Amino acid sequence: MEIWTANGKNENELLLKMRSRSQKIDHEVTETVRTILSEVQARGDEAVKDFTEKFDGVRPNSMEVSHQTLEDACKQVPTKFLDSIRHAADNILSYHNRQKREGFIVTNPNGSVMGQRVRGLARVGLYVPGGKAAYPSSVLMNAIPAKVAGVGELVMVTPPGKDGKINPYILAAASIAGVDRVFGIGGAQAIAALAYGTKSIPKVDKIVGPGNIFVATAKKLVFGAVDIDMIAGPSEILVVADESADPSYLAADLMSQAEHDPLASAVLLTVSKKIAQKTLMEIEKQRTKLSRKDIIKQSLENFGATIVCEDLDKCLKLANIIAPEHLELMVEQPMRWLGKVDNAGSVFLGRYSPEPLGDYYAGPNHVLPTSGTARFFSPLSVDTFIKKSSFIYYSEKALKAGKDDIITLAEAEGLTAHANSIKVRFGE
Repeated sequence: MEIWTANGKNENELLLKMRSRSQKIDHEVTETVRTILSEVQARGDEAVKDFTEKFDGVRPNSMEVSHQTLEDACKQVPTKFLDSIRHAADNILSYHNRQKREGFIVTNPNGSVMGQRVRGLARVGLYVPGGKAAYPSSVLMNAIPAKVAGVGELVMVTPPGKDGKINPYILAAASIAGVDRVFGIGGAQAIAALAYGTKSIPKVDKIVGPGNIFVATAKKLVFGAVDIDMIAGPSEILVVADESADPSYLAADLMSQAEHDPLASAVLLTVSKKIAQKTLMEIEKQRTKLSRKDIIKQSLENFGATIVCEDLDKCLKLANIIAPEHLELMVEQPMRWLGKVDNAGSVFLGRYSPEPLGDYYAGPNHVLPTSGTARFFSPLSVDTFIKKSSFIYYSEKALKAGKDDIITLAEAEGLTAHANSIKVRFGE
């Protein structure tokens, strides 16, 4: 990682580098996924089993995981893990309970009544990666808001291992989070099964959860048949630091995201060149002790940056342009600066609020907008899993009072049948 000085040119170069990480359309992958979707739509369970055998090396007899297997998974994992994930689940539940929306009803003096109903979706599909990218925390972050929202049935899919079994940590998390049904399938075929339904796997209304390029492409292609959450890009962290920041903390937090993926981005914006230099020294010191040191090195070399800005105002202006997934304010008075943050997925305030706190434990969701989309997207929440509908009641008197306006507007748009719908009620 080089140390740059903010001069307009360097910031633009950083933005170009970060935006380049977004996966471009791979036409070969798209065609492969189209074939999988078409086959599953036509042949159902048999196609799902065929593709599972082809891509995961095992042909499932029964794709659905029994409730007994879920219970057994809780006995297979260490008690310490169960205790920790239950504590995290409690925090996530407490936070998301505060996001619940209520409907409303308004009665007007003219006799009209109108309002809004808020309901959970009937059925949601949750995709959970398996293998090396098995993250039980993602099960909690997706499943708990769905249950709080009142989703009728939550269906989880996750790929089996070569032995046909599913990661017990994922199953234990699913049990604790209240997932209703689990199927041992993954890849684009799992997305297809959720989107179109098969004899064994129910069709859902929405699909959430991360996955590889085949899963992400499948989600894009089935959008419209079902809703989806978002297409997540590579992970990113941006840390804003003043002279009070501890370089060892800065280094550790930057690497906590860099270890995800060679495409991950870790950026430090600071007002102090001395802090920048010490942070880079700390990175080299700490990195050698970490298991994913090679990935971290690649990530930081390709998409990492350290920029020295004139003052914190300039740091925050640049942070808002970047609109990072994770933003740490490692400054002396973080609350003072929070109001200047307009674009960020999640903000971490102060030296004892590192990003992994949000990934696992604190309560706010860790499914966040990436690649600058925090300018207009929000974190996954209870709102992700609800639908709203309005209702209207007008009395004859109330409609008569408004009829002339409605007719005028309808005729201005050339929609005479709309106007007629009002006129016939009053003999016009």
